[in-house]
Parts: sequence; structure tokens; C-alpha cells
Amino acid sequence: MPIPRRAGQWNKAGLNRITKHIVPWMPGFGVVVHRGRRSGRLYQTPVNVFATGDGYVLALTYGPDTDWVKNILAAGGCELRTRGRAIRLTSPRLFHDEARRDIRPLQRQVLRVIGVADFLSLKTAPAAAPPAGQS
Repeated sequence: MPIPRRAGQWNKAGLNRITKHIVPWMPGFGVVVHRGRRSGRLYQTPVNVFATGDGYVLALTYGPDTDWVKNILAAGGCELRTRGRAIRLTSPRLFHDEARRDIRPLQRQVLRVIGVADFLSLKTAPAAAPPAGQS
């Protein structure tokens, strides 16, 4: 786990409440909206996000054992708010990549320095068809 769990608890309690309103508009960042596995409560978690050909990769800066990652895996997906858009994501897959291949060069270097090599890959969900009789 690259960033200490204590820092993650501090972020969850305070900093995330502020950043979740700013990061959906910043390049390379977003907010994942997910439901708690036990509580059913709706959560919003700021993340580092990287577009791929068929979806997105999220950098797991606190490692793969965080509640938000477990929630997304259990639900089979989440909503991502990034660059002013809301995108439904499915088919979550954890992976470890020391080379950080899906990451842009500058961010790759930053993630290397802080020791992040775990990621969550998600695919963009197909757009829902409009109701019958509408186009």
C-alpha cells in the first residue's frame, strides 16, 4: 500500500468532502459513485482516472483493499463523474502493473515515485436504448 492507511482515513473524513466537488472537472481525476456493500449508502470517492480504448483505469493509491474498491467489485461496477460527464462503468478487474502501461508518461512517473502499481480497470457500459416509441 503506497500511501499509509492513516492518510486515507484523514482524506475520507475531511479532504474528500471538499475535493469530490472539484475533481470531476480536472483532467486526470474523477469521482466514483458507489454503494456500500453492507450499508447500501451512496458514496463518492475522488480518484485518479485514465481513459482506455474501452473504458477507464483507476489508480489505487491506497491499494486494492479499500472499501470503495470492494464496493465496486461487489456491485460489478459504478458511476464515474469526470470532465463534467457521468459514465456508467461495468466489469471491474483488479490488476498489478509495475510498468504502469495504461498511464500517461508524467503520471506514470508520479505513480512510480509514490509506489502505486495496483489498478482497477472498468469498461464503459453500453448506452441504454430509449424507451419504445422514442428516438
